[in-house]
Amino acid sequence: MQLNAIHRRGAPQTTRVGPRSLPRPCARLVARPVAADVQPPRRKLPLPPASSSAPAGSLVAAEEEDDEPLVAEPNAFFQPARSYAEALMVQGFSWDSCFKREWYRVVETKIPEMRAAGVTHIWLPPPSQSVSPQGYLPGQLYNLTSKYGSREALVRLNQALKMSGIAPVADIVINHRCADEQENGVYNRYRDDIDHTGRRMDWGKWAITSNDPLFKGQGNPDTGDDYGAAPDLDHANPELRAALRDWLGWLQRDIGFAGWRLDFARGYGARFVTEYVDASVGADALNVAEYWVDLAWSGAHLEYCQDEARQKICNWIKESGERSCAFDFPTKGILQEAVKNTQFDRLRDGKGKAPGLVGWWPGKAVTFVENHDTGSTQQHWPFPSGQVGMGYAYILTHPGIPCIFWDHMFDWGEDLRKSITALAALRRKAGIRADSSLEILAAEKDLYVARVGGTLTVKMGPRFEMGSLLPKEADGWRFALSGKDWAVWERPARR
Repeated sequence: MQLNAIHRRGAPQTTRVGPRSLPRPCARLVARPVAADVQPPRRKLPLPPASSSAPAGSLVAAEEEDDEPLVAEPNAFFQPARSYAEALMVQGFSWDSCFKREWYRVVETKIPEMRAAGVTHIWLPPPSQSVSPQGYLPGQLYNLTSKYGSREALVRLNQALKMSGIAPVADIVINHRCADEQENGVYNRYRDDIDHTGRRMDWGKWAITSNDPLFKGQGNPDTGDDYGAAPDLDHANPELRAALRDWLGWLQRDIGFAGWRLDFARGYGARFVTEYVDASVGADALNVAEYWVDLAWSGAHLEYCQDEARQKICNWIKESGERSCAFDFPTKGILQEAVKNTQFDRLRDGKGKAPGLVGWWPGKAVTFVENHDTGSTQQHWPFPSGQVGMGYAYILTHPGIPCIFWDHMFDWGEDLRKSITALAALRRKAGIRADSSLEILAAEKDLYVARVGGTLTVKMGPRFEMGSLLPKEADGWRFALSGKDWAVWERPARR
């Protein structure tokens, strides 16, 4: 989801983003072809293991025209991680991936590298036809012809991923939907031109929330935040929810998805997530919500205590029936401030725990250094570029479910890629899980030292001398790897 300004992710209100030309609301643009370069507008919102030896390209080498659409086949090879506590996710796109020809095929060529790195899940872009090329202003949900590729290419990609033991996670945009036709000059009537099983989605004004300020809906009041660029869907309507359940089940069954990334989860009630997950991928799947929260600032200074922000995320997870994890925006904000300003004392809260969501509910915290909104070509809330390796040294050694950004793994050069893959391998070797123990031994301005799972010791910060905190060979510790201002030691798990 494109951001209005950096402060939407928790940065101070004084920070500004360079202007772009803004389109009108998406429902007024649906007459334009899908290929049109329409950007989601920046809106003002309140602050807030492997099994197949087949080469990656073999499944798509001969894509032939068929009268019947390709349907994902049940895959005997695919075995999801025994628990998503052991998951390692990659975001499988960046903001401009939609402009690169046949993106689904590009992703498929990278499957061997992802499998070698131990990736278990990949977050793929929104699959449906969209007014914006990135996919975040969806129209007809069953139309899977997008700027990323065709339905057939998507099915083949999901099959190839599963054959390599990687679960494809779809970016699901269900808070809002762009309409196709006008009534009294307002776009609020929907078509459903693609043949499909399940309930139809040729909805009327009844499907739009009654308090949507632009699109004159006749449904129930919104159960979350308004999204100004498109009609907000009325999730309180049972008929609409039933149609969404059918669509999600179809994406899982026929297209091959195994989990959901919930876009703009602040836009509708968390209670509906329980229903959508239970009707499709189930509670054991890795689902993750984009539930962004405001961090606490004093002017341009990030406050050390971010308990209010992480409590809001915990509340949302609980209200979703614990069917979904959430991206750990507090850890993102705190970690990059610590790195940028040499304030590693930020990385321990008042009770000795990690200061983000990962300190309170690590099994539900998806940690990340960057994503398509915060970094990429948008640069809304970027991690210090010269210290990205340190960011990965933190999230890949610590509790939580780490998510690696596509650009960092494949586009930022061989040195960073090697660091990421080495850290991922070390995480796997050391048996670090989302819920592993964390003992923070030091959190000072220029030095952070932590012991994770009893098998890794992590040092961050410019101070070279560690004194008595230096891991000792006599205690079984062995130096593993290092980078700019960070190092990791390992030792075998004690039996």
